[in-house]
Amino acid sequence: MRANPHVLEINAHAWFKRIKKEFGPQVKTLADVPQSVLLKIKELGFDAVWLMGVWQESMASRQIAREDAGINQAIKQVVTDYSKEDIIGSQYSIYGYEVNEVFGGESALLTFKENLNNLDINLFLDFAANHLAKDHPQTLLHPEYFVRSQSDPQDKNLFFQTKNGEWLAHGRDPHFPPWSDTVQINHFNPAARQFLLSELLKVAKMCDGLRCDMVMLMMKKVFRETWGKYITESSPEEEFWPLAINKVRSEHPGFIFGAEVYWGLEWEVQEMGFDYTYDKILYDRLLLSNAQDIAGHLNAEHLYQKRSIRFISNHDEESPITAFGPEKSKAAAVVVSTITGSRLYTLSQIFGEKRRLPIQYVPNSCDIDPAVLAFYKKLFAITNHPCFHGGQWALKTPRPASDNDDTYKNFLAWSWTQQNTCKAVVINYSGARSRCFVPISKSPAGDTLTVREEFSQTTTTAPTAETKSKGFYLELAPYEAKILSLDF
Repeated sequence: MRANPHVLEINAHAWFKRIKKEFGPQVKTLADVPQSVLLKIKELGFDAVWLMGVWQESMASRQIAREDAGINQAIKQVVTDYSKEDIIGSQYSIYGYEVNEVFGGESALLTFKENLNNLDINLFLDFAANHLAKDHPQTLLHPEYFVRSQSDPQDKNLFFQTKNGEWLAHGRDPHFPPWSDTVQINHFNPAARQFLLSELLKVAKMCDGLRCDMVMLMMKKVFRETWGKYITESSPEEEFWPLAINKVRSEHPGFIFGAEVYWGLEWEVQEMGFDYTYDKILYDRLLLSNAQDIAGHLNAEHLYQKRSIRFISNHDEESPITAFGPEKSKAAAVVVSTITGSRLYTLSQIFGEKRRLPIQYVPNSCDIDPAVLAFYKKLFAITNHPCFHGGQWALKTPRPASDNDDTYKNFLAWSWTQQNTCKAVVINYSGARSRCFVPISKSPAGDTLTVREEFSQTTTTAPTAETKSKGFYLELAPYEAKILSLDF
């Protein structure tokens, strides 16, 4: 997989339903997905597909989702006519780490993986180690694997009672209400940890990497703070993830681990062995802050940056067009596509869908905005250049275009250099027309510098003496981005 890989998140149920509708009876399982479909993913330049939601569905979660007022209201805001049959259980309330028969089971998934691998595309799946579905068989077989109350608990929103009369806790993020369709694993219980490890090793045989859900909730200090009053076991000597990652890699060298993690714990999680961690800080700054705050975040330690997952869309976030606005979302997409780290995209983002639907809803079709799709195709064609993957990245500091003009502060700028090629990325990340000079790393020996702009495919020239002393002059419209190619 390339450095700074491009990863495509696909909602497995929704995507496969559309594939079956398009190609008809010839597609019965994932093994039957036509080569033409996979080639389109390859042609866009994706290094990996994250197939989200392939595991066995919880019937309890399905029932909860179909009755949930919030889920139904969110669907009604986008879809006027739908059936409750189109709502499934949450993909993160997992009944079992067996491949859902909707997709043809494990053998079909392995064939699908092989077909992707033959195109040099990796397959990533999910692992939600913090919790399982509330009706998971282990809740009856081994209730000691879970956080439980020894008596009738006061907080009935936090606990539920099994058929065996045990009061078990729902999974939760301590900053939010519990997830009512889940059960919380007791990560201080040695047998529960061993069970998790066996499940992880089983899953690792089916894919090239994992996106691990809410990783920080399993960290000893977080788990103790969240659940300490309900557990009797002492804290394990070692964290779960370093042991688990080492074990998986001893059997599957090169296996890739990505972590959903927040709360400033990203570096700690990287130190545990994760290849990549969510960069929610960048998302929030792109959404809410200015260019200088964003540039400040991009000044972080280089190794941390290389191991960050950059995104403006995933299944938990609102559609970029709605969250950012049409033009700002394009500028933000250029940012995450041209800095170091793993670059994550969703199908709905590329198609230009304007609202995020709940992951439990499986629609029959999707809307595609041709203009948005054309933008992403162009962006991918540009950023698939080897320079953006094997080159040297450097953050640049824009300079004022003239005295008393502080609009240069609205710019983000950086460069990629590889041998005699330089790509300079310049973005006016503001709602005002702005001007600046952008420093150029190298200048040719001749009298003029020739610059090709990649989006427009236009060529301009500038005096070499001026670019050496001031930089390359640019005046950009609000949220306009330019990617400049300079050959020396």
